[in-house]
Amino acid sequence: MRGSDGRFIKAFTANLGGGSITRAELAGIVYGLDLAWEQGARKVLLQTDSVTAKALIDSATEQHMHYTQVAEIRRRLDRDWTVRIDHVFREANFAADHLASIGHSHPVGVHVMDRPTTSLLYWLFFDRVGSETPRFVRQ
Repeated sequence: MRGSDGRFIKAFTANLGGGSITRAELAGIVYGLDLAWEQGARKVLLQTDSVTAKALIDSATEQHMHYTQVAEIRRRLDRDWTVRIDHVFREANFAADHLASIGHSHPVGVHVMDRPTTSLLYWLFFDRVGSETPRFVRQ
């Protein structure tokens, strides 16, 4: 979680103990929305590198296998705040990608950081200055 000026506010990493990538992406969105709400944020830009997660939030029906998580996200979006969910490529958000990759090294559960680790500071710097890695995208 970063302020509008890019400064670090909070971060989290999670170990879900298994499951699909889509489940992990949706869980990350739930945890991120909860953290933003708890911090008092009322204008939120949530970025995800999962086109699938974004599409599910917009259109999943009760028959979808991940509908329970989607319904949790929709309930959070119905709060008295403004949330925009954007898709970004993984290479445009190094810090989030780093946090996702280290989740497996933690015990099962969600782990909130009040201060960034040294390794996270490194990736936050690249995100803040707008450094990106080129990526070939097929259309």
